[in-house]
Amino acid sequence: MPAKTGKEYIERLKKAKNNVYVHGEKVEDVTEHPAFKGVVKSMARLYDLQYEKPEKMLYTSPSSGEKVGMTFLQPKTVEDLIRRREAIQEWALTSGGMMGRSPDYLNSEVMAMGISNGLFAEADQMFADNAANYYEFARENDISLTHTLIHPQVNRAKAQYEQKDANVALHLVEKNADGIIVDGVRLLATQGGITDEILVFPSTVKKAGELDDPYSLAFAIPNNTPGLKYISRESFDYGKNEWDHPLSSRFEEGDAIVSFENVFVPWERVFVCGNSSICNRTFRETNAVVHMSHQVVSKNVVKTEFLLGTALSIMDAIGIDQFQHVKDKGTEIMLTLEAMKSHLYKAEHNAKLDKYGTMTPDYSALDAARNWYPRIYPKLVEIIRVLGASGLMGIPTQADFENEEIGHLIHRGLQGKNLEGYERVQLFRLAWDMTMSAFGSRQMHYEYYFFGDPVRMGMTYFDNYEKDMYKERIASFLKNTSVPKPKATEV
Repeated sequence: MPAKTGKEYIERLKKAKNNVYVHGEKVEDVTEHPAFKGVVKSMARLYDLQYEKPEKMLYTSPSSGEKVGMTFLQPKTVEDLIRRREAIQEWALTSGGMMGRSPDYLNSEVMAMGISNGLFAEADQMFADNAANYYEFARENDISLTHTLIHPQVNRAKAQYEQKDANVALHLVEKNADGIIVDGVRLLATQGGITDEILVFPSTVKKAGELDDPYSLAFAIPNNTPGLKYISRESFDYGKNEWDHPLSSRFEEGDAIVSFENVFVPWERVFVCGNSSICNRTFRETNAVVHMSHQVVSKNVVKTEFLLGTALSIMDAIGIDQFQHVKDKGTEIMLTLEAMKSHLYKAEHNAKLDKYGTMTPDYSALDAARNWYPRIYPKLVEIIRVLGASGLMGIPTQADFENEEIGHLIHRGLQGKNLEGYERVQLFRLAWDMTMSAFGSRQMHYEYYFFGDPVRMGMTYFDNYEKDMYKERIASFLKNTSVPKPKATEV
């Protein structure tokens, strides 16, 4: 079947009746529940956009001849890579980059895993075939995915097998002729329950070898699989209108704990089973992390543009754009944007074909960007907050403006340099929802930990960075100094 529409996305969710819990209750229909209906509508908008801009968002499937989503494309040229990135950014524009788990993120991963599947054959050729087949299935059916990667935070000082309850984390219980049984808990599925299926990622950095094998799993199953439950955190969509909460009312993706209670996974859906070595190497050796990083950096370029537009609009609205410190803050966002765009340009134009025939971006550029952005994003948010100042607290609601007794008073009292009160407050409510609301705070936390602990990521980046050439250059410089070396002093 071809790429799906927004209507088909919603119909699938209604039919699936995924096991989702939020605010202490089981959700009967996620498409209508107050905690999810806003983001479901926004997700549907993404799928509809595929048909509104088919030349940018769709391509012809190599297997079926149907039109399928561009973000599933296996790029074979730099031009293909750019085509896919333009589709990614077209989707990101609908939310200002505020939807971190739009479908393209995992579409990129499934493509990489499905094409570069040779690693999985180390255990059994079946697993490599499963990965290839799943990529085709997801592409041809436009499957929307959530994913889970992290073990519960029980005791980070111990490995999973050393925990007081070693069975709390998702683990392999049994293998049989038809598949495997898994049990336990995983974190933290963004968009859990409002997608078709879940992709259980291999949880990496397993140092204990065979002792970690029971926790070394990768598979994909429908979200309505018996025994699979999503326990969502409190929703930051408080049921307010889009004027009052312009971001959280539409793009609150939600995050969920995932519980597997003796869940059956058929063999054809298993990619890694009880092999810590393969788990540790999956993301890098399949280039999945490269293509996922390409999607993330592409999205974050759009997000930074959105932040810059908001900052410039605030400056103009209240006439502060002539002040030195204000311009300096705007410059900091501009420099961030141009740096991110430069990383992206280098990644795409230094791309090379991998051994599977996939045009793969320059990872060094993407790795630098994905390490840097979590460190700078909190500063960008702080800039918006500082520019808005007390205006981010003087934000009456739309209902206040509609009140006959006070509406005209706040309309006049909260006017800006070039904006009427109603329009200025609308802008400041956007800035508030971006930075200070529960949604905005979650955005900052989300970006900071997007790929994991930034300090731990930085240590890995430092360890893997090519350092010898720079040290050798210094040693050569010092060696060639014209000052004679003094004779050794006798003691």
